[in-house]
Amino acid sequence: MGPVFPLVPDTADRNSYSWNMEFLPYPDGNGYEARFSKCGICALMKELGLYDLTPALCHPDYTMSEAGGASRFVRQYTLASGGPYCDCGYKKKQ
Repeated sequence: MGPVFPLVPDTADRNSYSWNMEFLPYPDGNGYEARFSKCGICALMKELGLYDLTPALCHPDYTMSEAGGASRFVRQYTLASGGPYCDCGYKKKQ
């Protein structure tokens, strides 16, 4: 993968309802991954005692990407499902 660009480094370390994210462009120039190591939604849902519902809140990522029409959303992990991070990948449609 290409260089890592933290957009707003460690924001969730200062505000638990925010996110820590890295921007990872694909080496082939065909899109990018937004990799989240901390999630404000996960923090809030834990606090509210509703964490078991959190994975359902991740699914609209696919719908939003499809609605935009320019990219295909790909993901392997979510923090809400116990993954090491959330990898939100956006690949250009051919």
